[in-house]
Amino acid sequence: MADAYIYDAVRTPRGRGKKDGSLHEVPAVRLGARMLEAVRDRNGLDTAQVDDIIFGCVDPVGEAGSVIPRSAAFEAGYDIKAPGMQISRFCASGLDAINLGAAKIAQGADDIVIAGGVESMSRVGMGMSGGAWFMDPSVGLPAWFMPQGVSADLIATRYGFSRDDVDAYAVESQKRAAKAWEDGRFKNSVIPVKDQNGMTILDHDEHMRPTTDMQSLASLNPSFVMPGEMGGFDAVAVQRYPELEGINHVHHAGNSSGIVDGAAAVLLGSKKAGKAMGVKPRARIRAFSNIGSEPAMMLTGPVDVTEKLLKRAGMKLSDIDLFELNEAFAAVVLRYMQAFDIDHKDINVNGGAIAMGHPLGATGAMILGTLLDEMERRDVNVGLVTLCIGAGMGTATIIERV
Repeated sequence: MADAYIYDAVRTPRGRGKKDGSLHEVPAVRLGARMLEAVRDRNGLDTAQVDDIIFGCVDPVGEAGSVIPRSAAFEAGYDIKAPGMQISRFCASGLDAINLGAAKIAQGADDIVIAGGVESMSRVGMGMSGGAWFMDPSVGLPAWFMPQGVSADLIATRYGFSRDDVDAYAVESQKRAAKAWEDGRFKNSVIPVKDQNGMTILDHDEHMRPTTDMQSLASLNPSFVMPGEMGGFDAVAVQRYPELEGINHVHHAGNSSGIVDGAAAVLLGSKKAGKAMGVKPRARIRAFSNIGSEPAMMLTGPVDVTEKLLKRAGMKLSDIDLFELNEAFAAVVLRYMQAFDIDHKDINVNGGAIAMGHPLGATGAMILGTLLDEMERRDVNVGLVTLCIGAGMGTATIIERV
């Protein structure tokens, strides 16, 4: 099997996923096209040589449907030979797009793949694509379905994380994200979004609230009390884990991932393709894996998939220099750190989705790029990126600098 290399990684800034957000006027296809343009222009890419474009999109309906990467390629002026495919594994879609592209390159089917994702959550609302998991009782009952926020509160309850614990984590995420922007750590990978006249619409992550502190978070009411208590989902959680007397609701908008718009793209290729393009690889995809995890707990998949991936790769946790885990909810990261005894200085060092937001289909590709940038900045060699996933799954990828 050949190695698959990472040659470039770009993303848009994240815009607030509301009608007053800066990217609300920009359709998802345009966000995706902006990423394809950046990859082409930064690398002098002959788009006729692109074997595939794979984008994650969690809600590919309406204007975000109809194989959005192919549509984005048309808008970006790519050669008609560059095909497209959209995939969804909920929150891990962008990372799975990269893993799929890497697998195709490793197998020898493709030489150049652009992989990433896009989500315009202000224009296509979360859950608009529907699905049996949360709409069909014959599926939801055996899956112990409950809203993800209730699952996050279940994790906090079962593993002993208090309201202060999750709030303190959120405050630190905001501080780290603000420091990263202040230091210019994202300047080489964030591509400003511009209008048709070339005027910049957004050049920074606008969901951030750098002044967040414990006092301001303490004023927020827990967000999932009503679905938990009134909706009956606390009872589902306790039925699954009868050793618990009840669910301690600790998550709210301030310690959960933000709803945002955004896109990201990663240029993958074989060694031969890199030589032909005249660009040097930044890293190689060393290993990746997926797993199904306990569906009621739902968001502990990163723990399970990390154990599986390290075993399959013949590696130890100590082989990993830096970790990046999507901050879907504060308890997700706290549980991961607890399970592996990871010091906070080695994970999400530039903040995460609590501060900057989580554009579902794009996030996996975004945080892989963030990880690679930081590995280069710190001059370390091996990093692991992972995400929790709805319905109880996990995806993880190990990258190694070259």
